[in-house]
Formats: sequence, C-alpha cells, structure tokens
Amino acid sequence: MALHPPPGATTEQPPRPPAPRSGTGGARALLRRRPLASFFTMAFALSWVAWTPYILSGHGLAVWDFVFPGGVLGSQLLGVLPGAYLGPIASALLVTAACDGRAGLRTWVRRMTRFRVSWVWYAVVLLAVPAALTAATSVLTGQAPVMPPAAVLVAFLPGLVLQMITTGLAEEPGWREFAMPRMQDRYGPLFATVVVGVLWGVWHLPLFLTEWGGGPGVDPLYVLEFLVTVIAFSFVMTWIFNRTGESMPLVMLSHVSVNNFVSVAWTDTFPGADPAYSTHAFLLSSLVAAAVILAATRGRLGRQGPRS
Repeated sequence: MALHPPPGATTEQPPRPPAPRSGTGGARALLRRRPLASFFTMAFALSWVAWTPYILSGHGLAVWDFVFPGGVLGSQLLGVLPGAYLGPIASALLVTAACDGRAGLRTWVRRMTRFRVSWVWYAVVLLAVPAALTAATSVLTGQAPVMPPAAVLVAFLPGLVLQMITTGLAEEPGWREFAMPRMQDRYGPLFATVVVGVLWGVWHLPLFLTEWGGGPGVDPLYVLEFLVTVIAFSFVMTWIFNRTGESMPLVMLSHVSVNNFVSVAWTDTFPGADPAYSTHAFLLSSLVAAAVILAATRGRLGRQGPRS
C-alpha cells in the first residue's frame, strides 16, 4: 500500500550534492594530490612509449625492418630525443602547471635561467669533470693522457652547447628541477638523492635494448655499473644544485660535461685504450666525488633548510 504525505507536506526531494567533475578537473585534482607520483609515472610512460619505435627498429630488437636516417647522430636525434623530451621535461611542466599555475611556471623559468652564479662554479664544473675523468682513466689503465688534436679542442665547446640543448634540457628540468626540491623537502637530501638517482637510472633501461646501450646482448654487469654510476653521480649533482641556489644551468652543465668529454675528447686523450674504461672511469670518479662530498657536508649535500 502506498503511503501519502500529510496535507501541506512537500514531495520535493532535498537537493543532491553536486556530482564530482570528471575529465580535466579530476585529472588536475589527482596531480595536485600526488605531484611526485604523477610526475614519475608520466615521465616513465611518455618516454618508454615514445622510445618503442626506436627499440623495435633496426637500431634495437630489429622487429621492424626500419632504421632512422642520418646514421648514429640521426638515430639519436630522431629515435632517442623525442622520448627524452616527452618524459621528464614535459611531465614536469604539466604537473607544475596543474599544481602551481602560472606562478609555479614563472618560478620554473627563473630557476632554469639562473645563470648569475659565481664564475668559480662554472670553472669547477668545466674543469673538474674532465680532470676527474682523466685522472680516473689514468689510474685504471696506467696510461698517461695526451693532448687531443686541435680539431677536438675546437669541437669541444660546440659539442657542449649541443649536449645542453639535447641531453641537459631534456632530462634535468624533470629529475633535478621538479623532483629534487620536493623530495628534499619531504625526505631530506640523502634519501631524495638515492630515490631520484635510482629512478633516473631505471628510466634509461629500455635504451639498453638498442645501440645506445649495447643492444639486446648487453652484459648485465654493464647495466648494473651504469645504475651504480648514476646514483653516485646524483650526489654530486644534488650538492651542486643546493650550493648554487638551485641553478639549473650549472646542474645541466655538470651532467653534459661528462657526456661531452667522453664522446668528443676521451678517445683522443687516451688513444688505443679500451672504450670500456671510459665507463669505469666515470664510475670511479663518481664514487670518489660522492664520498668526499658526503664526508665534507656530513650528509647535508649543501642543503641549508626547506625552500620557501
């Protein structure tokens, strides 16, 4: 039997709460709640998906009968670089815009253009990186370095600029500019450096299936050596980041100085040496530098306190 309301009573239902918005509003709320998890997830997903054609091409697993034009340089620019740009830097910009809006993007730009740092830091990065790699190679090989030809010295600076635009700009605005400050604020410099270093290294893993990292038959010990090296070198980069007032140009320069010296000058500095020693030298110099910095800063890595 149906029940009827008493005379004068209303049959209107109480207003319902608004339904949660879907689409961009829901996505933005998720990014704001979990900015670090969102950044890391997007960085990995975007890069790994974009690298899939390169991995499946003749430069990698050879599943597809296709190679990128332009030789090794062309395959790097067309196969590797798009995934690098779509990963860390694009993810950092998207999450920053969602979480902090225009003010966050302006802060991002200021940090990315913080060139006004003492000239001593530029000298330290530009001279210490080649010197450390040279000394480590000499220790490992017992071979004295020689002066590279003039053509190599002339190509060194343009190579450094190219590396800044490609490798430096693609990777560091994500790992160091976006993730490191937030990780340090939450967990401190030591734990933050280890986590960012591990994820930075793991992010590269699909490339070891290509000519970039040795191909499908690459020695697992080489991959392990790479991971240990980037974790150790991350302590150096965190220290530079903190001590220079979060200057991203200096951080990027420290990263690409290694790449540039190894790719442009190492072979001519140690003619006849096994190229594997360049990798071993990077590991040795990174471990020594990390140990010295950790001891000198007592684990603070130049961190003075949480950022505003």
